[in-house]
Amino acid sequence: MSQTTQFDLTTEYVELCNLLKLLGLADSGGRGKAMVAEGLVKVDGLIETRKTAKIRTGQTVVVGNQTININ
Repeated sequence: MSQTTQFDLTTEYVELCNLLKLLGLADSGGRGKAMVAEGLVKVDGLIETRKTAKIRTGQTVVVGNQTININ
């Protein structure tokens, strides 16, 4: 069963590994980077391999069964 979360940006962007940590999907920034490196994270439907990819308003991030809409 998939779950959708809304994340409201307060800055221009958030780095992908930090987003995973902020949402509790990774217990540390290092784990967030490892998840990206392992190909477990998709941004806008494509596997994202850049650990510090800039995630901006309007993008969608998917990790496992968790979908995050960036507002």
